[in-house]
Amino acid sequence: MSSSQGVSRRIGGKGRNFARWALCIGIGWGGFTGSHAATLDPAMLPRIEAATFEVVQAKPVDDPLSYEKPLPLDLLPFQERTDKYHSIGTAFAIGPNRYVTAGHVLLAGAGSLWGAPELRDSQGHVYAIDKIERYSLRKDFVVFSLASPPSVKPLPVDTRPALNQVVYAVGNALGTGIVIRDGLYTSNTPEQQDGSWNWMRFSAAASPGNSGGPLLDRNGKLIGVVLAKSANENLNYALPISEVLNAPAHQAIIDSRLVYQLDIFQAVENGTFKAQFALPLGLDAFYRAFLDRTNANADTMLKTLLARESANLFPDGPGSLRLLHQRTKLNAFPSLIMRGAEGEWSRVGEASSHYTLSGNGYVDAGAIGRNGLFHLRRPDGFDAETYYRDARARMDLLAQTGMFRRAVAGENIKITSFGKPVQESVHEDRWGRPWHVSVWALPYANALGVVYSLPVPDGSVMLTRMTSPASLHDTRLDMDQLSGFIHATYEGTLAQWTGYLKNAKLKPAVFKDIRIDFDYGHRFSYASPRVAFSYGPEVQEITPDNMLWLGFRFFLSDGKPVWDVGIVNVWKDSTSDNQENVDIQRYMAPPPNLDKDMSSRWQQLVQRQFPFNAVARPENGLMKIDAVATPAPGDGKPSVLYTAFYGVAGTSSQARMKHQLDLLMKNLRIKER
Repeated sequence: MSSSQGVSRRIGGKGRNFARWALCIGIGWGGFTGSHAATLDPAMLPRIEAATFEVVQAKPVDDPLSYEKPLPLDLLPFQERTDKYHSIGTAFAIGPNRYVTAGHVLLAGAGSLWGAPELRDSQGHVYAIDKIERYSLRKDFVVFSLASPPSVKPLPVDTRPALNQVVYAVGNALGTGIVIRDGLYTSNTPEQQDGSWNWMRFSAAASPGNSGGPLLDRNGKLIGVVLAKSANENLNYALPISEVLNAPAHQAIIDSRLVYQLDIFQAVENGTFKAQFALPLGLDAFYRAFLDRTNANADTMLKTLLARESANLFPDGPGSLRLLHQRTKLNAFPSLIMRGAEGEWSRVGEASSHYTLSGNGYVDAGAIGRNGLFHLRRPDGFDAETYYRDARARMDLLAQTGMFRRAVAGENIKITSFGKPVQESVHEDRWGRPWHVSVWALPYANALGVVYSLPVPDGSVMLTRMTSPASLHDTRLDMDQLSGFIHATYEGTLAQWTGYLKNAKLKPAVFKDIRIDFDYGHRFSYASPRVAFSYGPEVQEITPDNMLWLGFRFFLSDGKPVWDVGIVNVWKDSTSDNQENVDIQRYMAPPPNLDKDMSSRWQQLVQRQFPFNAVARPENGLMKIDAVATPAPGDGKPSVLYTAFYGVAGTSSQARMKHQLDLLMKNLRIKER
């Protein structure tokens, strides 16, 4: 897929989407070869070939990635391994030092990790682009000059071609050279936005790389610019050459329908992006002017979308109430809070793959739409300070799993390191959580990997996405928003919490009011503005291997949404076969008629009914006991209740279980009502 796809992700909407249709979708290699339909006058071929060029980009010289073994580049086809350029489209001459190609072909160079777009002739000579003279996003063409142009006789032009005649599509076919293929000019189709002009429809075959090539009539005259391949039929699209010749001189015109959508809901923002800027400009200046305007427009569309959805944007609106009042769930793997078609918000996402690392480290991986989700547990013995500081170290741990591969000559070669990130920053989401943002370059694919890494005590929770270089701003806009909809549990052994808590830069804003203290063998304590408790070894041993879970969640506090702790859970150790644990959990009174199960559980809590009645019970190989803590003093019925829980493997008497629970609740103090 060409890098123009990234630029076009917001472009097209309900109209013609060049990101989907563009013929500039293959990465090809090679020089020029000529082939032609038998009915075209052979005397025309030299002039056609001389006036038609490949659009190429230089292949990257340096590769920051490391691999498990040398890449088998010698097994690639000769043309592919020896060509220093990627072939991305076609261009042609229309006058003295005036050339035309498809707009999306030129935009492939915006922010590209490959070389700037250039023209290459049939002899292999390469010519740098000098100035952009005319441009239209909606009509998808660009007129430009070359810095050192060759002597070329432009193609003759017919601006009023007849229907139902034989036509010839000329272009770079899959990077193997210029080919000429015949078909019929069958019809005209009004452009989709408001019918301002007609697209030419033709049946001549069009291959990846044809974008920007000339469409010729039976006499070899230029009648259109080949732009797009139909997705559903063998009738391709060309822009009449008259639209290029009659376009305003020295203007870049942007006038296209756009669609903006976030991955958290189905709602979209539709709009028309209109802008202009003066030409001529050099290629780099043109790219800056274009991206400045498209990025600013994306900012505006996102702001408009969020404002329009604000009344029903989590955690606001009736569709949020169920999730805000559900029982707190502990899950080391992150999930994305999304709104379903019925308007209800819920947590979505689960691990689909598990990878084991040395030192008890592991990676759980999953995906939602275009986004990757990861939970990376830092291996024991891996220095905490280095881990949280060094983005490369974290990414190299992901690479150890073997999930990242590069396909070369039929082999999938393991990527062992992505090198150093090309960009690093910190994004604080709307809940005050510090996401460490890193961007990695993949020059061979002309792509960027964007990773949002949230420090947690046992390692990191990660949100990732691949994007084109030109779409980095757009991708960051999306991921800045998505990060605020990530549900994450904070877990780790007490030894891991030690390394996490001592670094203030890692902790979300809510931690400024939370105090966690432990003295191995003597005491564990937790205190916040909502609840405080402590216990000694008579309740549960306090060791570096204790597993502490803070079940953060979203809920309403004094009518305002917050992200805070809903459960504090401490396991005796981190092994799965020892389930002895204690917890203190927060419950809220549900709104009337929200959910029968929630209302029933709240009544059980209020009336101290089973299982919240301090009576031990066997369940799944554990003995468990729960009780409701005394509410904070105050008038009226409490809207918040807390429970204390004690669980131990095997069997134990009621007296023993109640004794342990009483010890846990001895220093439990509820501060909110």
